[in-house]
Amino acid sequence: MSKVLVTGSNGFLGSALVERLLAHGETDLRCFVRPGSDRSRLETVRAGAPSGVSLEVFEGTLATIEGAAEALRDVDVVYHVAAGMSGSAADLFLSSVVTSKNLLEAMTRQGRLPRVVLISSFGVYGTAGLRRGSVLNEDAPLEAHPEKRDLYSYAKWRQEKLFRDYSRVHGLPLVVLRPGVIYGPSGGGPSARIGLSLFGVFLHLGGSNLLPLSYVENCAEAAAVAGRRDDAVGNVFNVHDDALPTCRQFLRRYCREVRRMRVVTVPYALTMLVSRWVERYHERSQGQLPAVFTPYKTATSWKGLRFDNSRLKSLGWQQRVPTDEALRLTFGHMKANSPPGS
Repeated sequence: MSKVLVTGSNGFLGSALVERLLAHGETDLRCFVRPGSDRSRLETVRAGAPSGVSLEVFEGTLATIEGAAEALRDVDVVYHVAAGMSGSAADLFLSSVVTSKNLLEAMTRQGRLPRVVLISSFGVYGTAGLRRGSVLNEDAPLEAHPEKRDLYSYAKWRQEKLFRDYSRVHGLPLVVLRPGVIYGPSGGGPSARIGLSLFGVFLHLGGSNLLPLSYVENCAEAAAVAGRRDDAVGNVFNVHDDALPTCRQFLRRYCREVRRMRVVTVPYALTMLVSRWVERYHERSQGQLPAVFTPYKTATSWKGLRFDNSRLKSLGWQQRVPTDEALRLTFGHMKANSPPGS
């Protein structure tokens, strides 16, 4: 059997992935964790692991090539889940790009290239130029102006480019998964694709756009399936569930089952108009007003597209948790953990 390394193994998606790898029969896992990080999710998975399984919790850092090399020792398959989710541009670049480069350098120096499954993002796609209602599949163009996007999308674009460059130059066996909005119990609140909270009001910007949700267990299943298939190597797979709700449907159910919010619906045309004004004022005022909205960001976030996961299904992936049940579980957890009176 192969020895498997999972980076970010104690995170929201990483711990779910470890659980799904165990379910698929992996028996030799190295779970990479950073010093001082919360391991509660991983320890829960570890406690339920079948007998006879080697589940090593490996404490280390990818901040150096030497640290990455230690994590890679004797590894055959790497699931690279670790990435920065928030913070400054420098923090995100360090967590997603610098650490990835160290990992790749360690792979090439050891002279033995493992198979790599990279968890990327829908944020790498160049959707600004697509027409409303277009189908976003794996043939869609990549972002040509990542610097115009949010910091997370920019970092993920740089991270994926780095892996693809190493794969081309060094022959690294690479599988790329691009999830949409990963959600589930203990995940975050409503996605920015739905809207933004501002001054006590939720601006509903997504309208009736489809929301490319990927329930955390379903996303982890996709990674586990793709990582074990030889015909997945060299390919990219969009990851999202079936029976996708619209942003409006998600928001109405959230307000009904989790907490009520003051919601103001802003049509796409008005959002684009405001974003043009904000961008012009930002330029004229020399940055006194932050460019929270720009026409480019508006087009990439709230234009409205359709989605296709048929390539993922061709590998044999099946959605484990139906969308309606996934939403019920997620909203139930959110409600139970909401502050009193919310």
